[in-house]
Amino acid sequence: MHIAIAGNIGAGKTSLTELIAKHYNWEGHYEDVIDNPYLDDFYNHMERWSFNLQVYFLKSRFQQLLSFKKKKKTIIQDRTIYEDAYIFAPNLNAMGLMNQRDFKNYRGLFDLMESMIEGPDLLIYLRSSIPNLVNKIHKRGRDYENSISIDYLSRLNERYEAWISAYEKGPMVIIDVDQLDFVENPEDFNTVLSTIDEALAKPA
Repeated sequence: MHIAIAGNIGAGKTSLTELIAKHYNWEGHYEDVIDNPYLDDFYNHMERWSFNLQVYFLKSRFQQLLSFKKKKKTIIQDRTIYEDAYIFAPNLNAMGLMNQRDFKNYRGLFDLMESMIEGPDLLIYLRSSIPNLVNKIHKRGRDYENSISIDYLSRLNERYEAWISAYEKGPMVIIDVDQLDFVENPEDFNTVLSTIDEALAKPA
């Protein structure tokens, strides 16, 4: 079984992935931010490195999905391949930070890869307000994220909401994280677990 967690930058995807993997003894798979060779350059010069970064993420997530087919354990994944294609790359294109030629090339690669994969068995969307995202981003203190603007986060949030409203790849649950601290508060984490358990118990 393949469970995926989606959400904007700072929504808590990685933390929740870690907690859920530990709780259920599932295998966690994470976004490549430590060894990613493009992130620092991208946030310093988005227009120059946007295409390179998006192709790197596309390749990385496609490799993850192919590896899932060989595993018998339940997988919990931090961010989906769809978020890059429906949110991040189109946003960069709309902001003039990825030119139309590169965006068309990127979408062609995604469309080819999408024809070879299936959606997750359950998508968990972490919905967050901009102030909450900004607070979480500042708390974790990643140097390359210091230049992220509120306008950029707002544009991403709008695209996330549009994507989620039209999502048809499979079952989905939405968790509003503004009022939850599932890292520090066990009761909040139990609330999240109950939501997931209910979704998984429903017949396909």
